[in-house]
Amino acid sequence: MPTPLTPQTLVYGFTSASDPQVSPDGTRVAYVLSSTDRESKQASAQIWLCDIDGGNARALTSTGKRNASPRWSPDGARLAFVSDRVDRNGVFVLPMAGGEAREVTRHHAPLSGLAWSPDGTRLAFTADFDPENPTGEKPKEGAAPRVRVTDRIDYKQDNRGYRDDMRAQVFVADVATSALTMVTKDAFDHGEPAWSPDGRQLLCRISLLNGMNGRLAIVPADGGGEARMITPERGTVSTWAWSPTGDHILYTGDTTQTWQPDFFLYTVATGETKRLTTDLQCLPDGGFATVQPPSQPVFLDEQRVLFHAFRGGASGLYVIDLESGAVDKAEGELETRVGFSCDAAATRVAQGLAGMDAVGEIAVVDLLARQRTVITSYSRPVFEESPTAAWERFDVTRAGFTTEAWLLKPPGFDATKRYPMVLDIHGGPNGNYGYAFNNIQQLLATNGFVVVYSNPRGSSSYGREFTQQVAKDWGGEDYEDLMAVVDKALERPYIDAARVGIYGYSYGGYMTAWTIGRNHRFKAAVCGAPCFDLESMWGTSDISHTFGELQWGGAPHQQREWYATHSPSTFAHNTRTPTLIIQGEADDRCPVGQGEQMFVTLKKAGCEVRFVRYPGASHLFMRVGPPEHREDVLSRILGWFQAKL
Repeated sequence: MPTPLTPQTLVYGFTSASDPQVSPDGTRVAYVLSSTDRESKQASAQIWLCDIDGGNARALTSTGKRNASPRWSPDGARLAFVSDRVDRNGVFVLPMAGGEAREVTRHHAPLSGLAWSPDGTRLAFTADFDPENPTGEKPKEGAAPRVRVTDRIDYKQDNRGYRDDMRAQVFVADVATSALTMVTKDAFDHGEPAWSPDGRQLLCRISLLNGMNGRLAIVPADGGGEARMITPERGTVSTWAWSPTGDHILYTGDTTQTWQPDFFLYTVATGETKRLTTDLQCLPDGGFATVQPPSQPVFLDEQRVLFHAFRGGASGLYVIDLESGAVDKAEGELETRVGFSCDAAATRVAQGLAGMDAVGEIAVVDLLARQRTVITSYSRPVFEESPTAAWERFDVTRAGFTTEAWLLKPPGFDATKRYPMVLDIHGGPNGNYGYAFNNIQQLLATNGFVVVYSNPRGSSSYGREFTQQVAKDWGGEDYEDLMAVVDKALERPYIDAARVGIYGYSYGGYMTAWTIGRNHRFKAAVCGAPCFDLESMWGTSDISHTFGELQWGGAPHQQREWYATHSPSTFAHNTRTPTLIIQGEADDRCPVGQGEQMFVTLKKAGCEVRFVRYPGASHLFMRVGPPEHREDVLSRILGWFQAKL
């Protein structure tokens, strides 16, 4: 029998490639290679280089623990990157013909969004700036913590903590002289600067209300003058790019917040905006905060633009015609890809890849041949010893909508046996599952569980109408979709209907808490970072004062009955399912008080419940937290289902 995946293997066993960048001439790929040492529990990341076919792979850096964001100069002669090899965070430039990397500048906070100017003389990036502590001075030893006083509603943010007016600003460094200019100053987060073709201006996203709204701004690259806002105040922005002449700006976003962006074309000279699509049937890859940058579109010419998007949880490359707004699929696979880098001729694209049987790899797409090739094999040694689960996809149609669902079978599957099953519910609620390696799903499946997951109504990557179905209906038709998926899966004779569990995190935690408070069909539950009491969450979450009102129909005083009838807390006293609650204590998205309320309610109801709290852990700790925490939570999830099912 194959060796099952273990929590230790999932946390320490992989070497992963990410953020691939194609050289301008299309012959080489620079990327970040990351791993976590099992003994020291320390992560490291170095810059590597290989040929476009994956051959001749070699390390470019060896100094420092975190080297990231490799970016080619326009002529391909130099590679810029960020590194912690200095006492703070630095920007370095490496000559590709040979020689040592040279420090350009450094900053007291982490750097991101590195971008070369068109003439190769300057580098733009973003970094946190605190107007009350501009140099990042650390408090004196033994001094009392600084008193926190705020007047703004977005004073904290998950994974970043207390913020007040500390926000990410855009800086420009002269590569030759190291002269540094802070070109933005307003107390809002600025991200992913993009140079205009003439090098005089920068386009960047201004994030408002912790990302619930976003605007595009044109900023003078020399730091003089005012920012020019080109999108609505209450809209959203996910990707953007200058046209080759600089006359136009293409972006994806929305005039409101419907969790389904469309394409817009802005004319720089007139300030006019043309909406190109009205219900885009795919989801452009806008990246996820603190995890990955957006996959910015690339102009093929003044008329056609290439972009990366998801449809039904699968990656694809698409082309939009700027005159007609028509969108055509150029290439796609049943996998999830992230990032988007082209050569100067836009004939080759490099992306990070995670598929059903691969993770942390690099894919290169030949656009002329419309063919994708995986050029790395870093995960192969792990999967040769511990194969991933076999999978199948099925549909459930009810109440006018079709839910896509997937089922994972343990390696060495025997149809004559009876297997326990776990339902995994995604977060969001406008997230999506699909064709990607998922740690928890594969951990459970390779250890003998059938795992079922799906995209019920409200999931993204199916167009606006489908995505909007969950708004003001949490625990309604989405719940019915999920139960229909369970019923469909249980038609298979090899699944034991008496041994079915349920797992979910964030909105998945909401749905887990909601489900076990309303029926007793599940014999075990793991509930992560639940949205448990929506009224208290409205005032304590970093986004619910905005996000919640969009999703729930208003503030609590405006919709008190709705909040009560759609909160798991109202029904949780009925719970009889043995439940494990997992929660980060520094979670500002679904605050720890939500888990505390659930734990007390279930405990008082006489339900078997265990509450596991991770000190200092944010909402994202299962992805970016300390290795020890990630190993522990995986072990507890697996152990709970093994003991109860």
